[in-house]
Amino acid sequence: NFYNHFFLNCTFVTMKTYHLPVVVELDEDNVFIVSCPAFKGCHTYGKTIDEALANLKEVVEMCIEEQPSESQNKFVGVREMEFQIPASA
Repeated sequence: NFYNHFFLNCTFVTMKTYHLPVVVELDEDNVFIVSCPAFKGCHTYGKTIDEALANLKEVVEMCIEEQPSESQNKFVGVREMEFQIPASA
C-alpha cells in the first residue's frame, strides 16, 4: 500500500524554536542586508526583505550547526545615539 510505505519511511524531526535578534539595513543599491548578531559572521542579503530573511534563515541554520553555543555572541541590545561631528569645510 502506497500510504503505509510512505508513512513507514518518514523521518520525524524535532524542531527547536530560537528567538534571535536580526539587524536589517538597506544599502545604496536598495539591497537588503540582514544579520544575526548572536553569531559571528552571520549575515546575508536579498533584493527584497522576504528574500533576505529567507536567506538569513539558511545562514542561521548553518551557524547553529557549526558554532557551539559557548562561542555564540551574547546579544545585549540596540541603542541609537546622537553625535555632533564638525562638518567638512
